[in-house]
Amino acid sequence: MNLLIKGGRVIDPSQGLDEVADVAVENGLVREIGRGLKAPAGAEVIDASGHYVVPGLVDMHVHLRDPGLEYKEDIVSGTRAAAAGGFTSVCCMPNTKPVIDNKAIAGYIINKARAEGFANVFPVGSITYGLAGERMAEMGELKEAGCVAVSDDGRPVVNSELMRRILEYARGIGILVISHAEDLALVGEGVMNEGFTSTELGLKGIPRVAEDIATSRDVMLAEYTGSRLHIAHVSTKGSVAIIREAKSRGVQVTCETAPHYFTLTDDAVRGYDTNAKMNPPLREAEDVAAIKEGLKDGTIDCIATDHAPHHLDEKDVEFTVALNGIIGLETSLPLSLKLVADGVLTINQLVEKMSANPSKIIGIDRGTLKPGAVADITVIDPAREWRVTEEALAGKSGNSPFLGWNVTGASACTILGGRVMFSGR
Repeated sequence: MNLLIKGGRVIDPSQGLDEVADVAVENGLVREIGRGLKAPAGAEVIDASGHYVVPGLVDMHVHLRDPGLEYKEDIVSGTRAAAAGGFTSVCCMPNTKPVIDNKAIAGYIINKARAEGFANVFPVGSITYGLAGERMAEMGELKEAGCVAVSDDGRPVVNSELMRRILEYARGIGILVISHAEDLALVGEGVMNEGFTSTELGLKGIPRVAEDIATSRDVMLAEYTGSRLHIAHVSTKGSVAIIREAKSRGVQVTCETAPHYFTLTDDAVRGYDTNAKMNPPLREAEDVAAIKEGLKDGTIDCIATDHAPHHLDEKDVEFTVALNGIIGLETSLPLSLKLVADGVLTINQLVEKMSANPSKIIGIDRGTLKPGAVADITVIDPAREWRVTEEALAGKSGNSPFLGWNVTGASACTILGGRVMFSGR
């Protein structure tokens, strides 16, 4: 657990740090950052020349499928994929079987991750029992058990009065509410974005306003109750505008998007490719442009993956019956680095959105390389070229629309508490 990471470009937004330097790690903690440092006793030396050395990446939205759906993914395989993608911490969503709506399930996840995982796992408890949207879960118990937030991700809380009470209660106990913003009546039987492509393919569409209306309602409730709110997987230009305007009024709202929403449009569905089926669906070029602008101006706080593994049998079916979701832990970094290459973000802004900001939002002591901090560190090779194939992926599932893509950028080394959990050097 003693390391010396030499000669990398150390980037830490929490300290305003961006310089070529060494990082000394001792007993699992960051000891010192500077030039010409001596290795701690018995340290492994890592040559980071030409690489970025950043606080370990944090993904605040993944589905690990454990317990109950381990044929798709489990805590071991999911955190192995996280480490391969450069992530040292992930937040797992509650739509497991059984649902994370009690302290026993939360405790199982935390203990299994500590014993067998390759990354930190922070559970997100459900807002309502069984994700049914009817009765508020015991959020105080979930927080005590180690949940960092609550969400019914995959389904919205339809009842506005219930959502109001949830926000009020969450404010009182100090836990974050993550909203899956979707008007189910407008979604109907839709399976992709409503527009020219859905009409051409003969598929029922989901209009943008299904997300925008729900985003607007939850933002207004957060403002009315004075509560914190986080909007998951923002995909539309309307939601970006609503959140931007709310932030200008001082509403305590944060949000995330995912790489597929700034990389792909609904044209990816052509050929009825079920690996391009997700919820919310891929949108249109103007939405992609708005997502990029929201990232650039700070409206969108975080980049998360919404990593959602499925078995081949759940995707290799007709488009209308295929399950929603794609994997993303191992493709997030190169797709996000493309934002830097294209001048949308600086590398410092990208690190902020993939490490510092999610850590702040969920309230964990990560996302920093300050002396004394836990040595969760990602060494990034920005020039590594590789091809996305199922064989190259560490998780159990291969449901990705990026299969066959040639991408640039990868984790050269993922370090968890001073221990090297992945090395692609």
